[in-house]
Amino acid sequence: MELWKSHVRAELFQRDCLQKDPFSGLFTKVSRLEELLNLHLSLWEDLERQSYSSNDDGIKRPVEGKNSPKLYLQFKETEHIRQELAQKVSDLTSDLYLREAELQYCHSQVARYRTEAVLLAKEACSLKDDLSDYQYKLECQSKELAALRLEQKILREELAVTRQEKEGLLERWLEEKREEAERLNKHNATQERWNRFAGQMNKHHFGGSHRQMFAASNGSRIIQRDSTEQPLPKKNE
Repeated sequence: MELWKSHVRAELFQRDCLQKDPFSGLFTKVSRLEELLNLHLSLWEDLERQSYSSNDDGIKRPVEGKNSPKLYLQFKETEHIRQELAQKVSDLTSDLYLREAELQYCHSQVARYRTEAVLLAKEACSLKDDLSDYQYKLECQSKELAALRLEQKILREELAVTRQEKEGLLERWLEEKREEAERLNKHNATQERWNRFAGQMNKHHFGGSHRQMFAASNGSRIIQRDSTEQPLPKKNE
C-alpha cells in the first residue's frame, strides 16, 4: 500500500472514531437489539409454521411432539451467534492477512529505506571527504592568494619607485638634452659668427690680392709692350 493511501486511511479512521465516540455504545446496542429482534421475528414465524399444520380443508391444527419455543429460540440464537463469530473469525482472518501483507510491505519498505540510508551514509562520508579536500584546497588557495597579494603589493611599490626613477631620469635626460641643445646653439652661433668673420676676412684678403694681381698683370703687359716697341725707332732711323 502506498504511503498516501495509508495516510488517508488513518485520517478517515481517526475521523470516524472521533465522530462515533460519543455514540459508539448506543449504536452497538441498537444494532444488536435490531439483529435480535429480526432473529426473534423470523424464529417466531418459523415456530408458527412448524406448530400448526393445515389439512385439506384449510384448517390449521397444532402439531404435537415439537420442541418448546424457548429451547428452539435459544438454539437459533446460539446458531446465529456461532455464525456471527464465524463471520468475525473470517473477517479477522482476512484482516490478519491484510495486516500481514501490510507488514511485509512495511518490512520491504524498511529494508529499502535501510539500503537507501546505507547508500546515503556512504555518499555522506564521500561528500565529507570531498568537503575536507575542498576545504584544504581552499586554505591552500587562500594562502597562495595572500602571498600573491603581498607580492603584488611589493611589485606595485617597486613599480611606483621605478616610475619615480624613470621620471627623474627622464627629467635629467631632458635637462641634459636641453643643455646640449643650448651648447649646440651656442656653438652654431659661434660657428656662424666665425664663418661670417672668415668670409669677411676672405673677401677683404681676396679683394687686395686681386688688385695686386691686376696691377702686376698690367705692368707686365706694359713691359712687354715696351719691349716690342723698342725696335721701331731703329727702323725709323
